[in-house]
Amino acid sequence: MAFMKIISATVAGGVLGYLWHRLVGCSSGACPIVRNRYLSIVWGALLGFLFTINR
Repeated sequence: MAFMKIISATVAGGVLGYLWHRLVGCSSGACPIVRNRYLSIVWGALLGFLFTINR
């Protein structure tokens, strides 16, 4: 059961990272994380994972 919670939070974090890239983004191109959609997804997934295992 805990495994599913970790997986779902990681996937949700990745989706939120992608949405952040699409909706907020970086107009100047100087933002290293949100400039690339793949980095946004990885950072979002990592944060989702870390928030889940921290609780």
